[in-house]
Amino acid sequence: MTINSNETTHEEVSTVSNTKGDSSGGKPKAINRQYKDRLFKFLFGNPEHRDWTLSLYNAVNGTCYNNPEDIVFTTIENAVYMGMKNDISLLLADTMSLYEQQSTYNPNMPMRFLVYTSMVYSAYIEDPDNSINIFSKTQQKFPVPRLVCFYNGTDQQPDQKILHLTDAFERPELSDISLDVTMLNINADKNRGLMTACQPLREYADLLENIRRAQKKRKNIEAAIDDALDAMPDNSLIKPFIIANKAEVKRMFITEYDEAATLEKFKKEYLEQGLSQGLSQGTLQQMEKDARGMYEEGIGPDVIARILKIPVEDVEVILGLKKAQNHLS
Repeated sequence: MTINSNETTHEEVSTVSNTKGDSSGGKPKAINRQYKDRLFKFLFGNPEHRDWTLSLYNAVNGTCYNNPEDIVFTTIENAVYMGMKNDISLLLADTMSLYEQQSTYNPNMPMRFLVYTSMVYSAYIEDPDNSINIFSKTQQKFPVPRLVCFYNGTDQQPDQKILHLTDAFERPELSDISLDVTMLNINADKNRGLMTACQPLREYADLLENIRRAQKKRKNIEAAIDDALDAMPDNSLIKPFIIANKAEVKRMFITEYDEAATLEKFKKEYLEQGLSQGLSQGTLQQMEKDARGMYEEGIGPDVIARILKIPVEDVEVILGLKKAQNHLS
């Protein structure tokens, strides 16, 4: 990855998690702080279970590191930049890995990773323990960036896909910036080698698949989640932690379900209003899909409005945050 720029400031970065291992044995502990993250980060970005993080790292990179305490989490915490927040980033040996989980296919992930990477490396440079002087006449050395997007949406995607930042530019051949993101499909029936190499990831994928199946049989989302949790095998690595934090795990799933249900509630009315004003159904459906995908990843309605070039009120209607009142542009 090559980044050419004059100066970057990151006043939005309030806290960087820079924690080394302090794991303790014994029974799984319930998290006593309020999580507002997705389950993927809850499992793999948790310092209490950095052994799962290490398993994921080794599976992705084909390595065999065996000391979870060597992991240093560098995730940008309590910080939002343009409505976006970093899922997981970690430093191990000479590699800086940035991981993002996506339930919606997003071709704009390279641009988001560009933002995240700048924030993480900015914090790395500012850390006095690293003794980095970017104004030095001597070439400074940095960890190698590895950018991975873990996809578990319902749209069909290949096992692996490389997303290029240059695809976002009007004239990519003139770009001085090159950045690639590896998208790995982590649905239950994909990337069997990866799943075999990382048991926690396989169990996570199986849990999501079982919840989806239960949703088709159950009208009550809480009952569907309970069914899937109860069906987890007793020898599951992640089950004790999931059960210990059952209420929080259910909240994560229910929040996603409620957002989807709210969107569907206003979808028809939004579509009908747009068609009455001359917008094609295909355009509206793509706009809705893009807005929903960005919102699910933490991007605010005001930023979505600027990206889609529509009024923020329209975005709020698409997302079900506001009832349609015949104001679509």
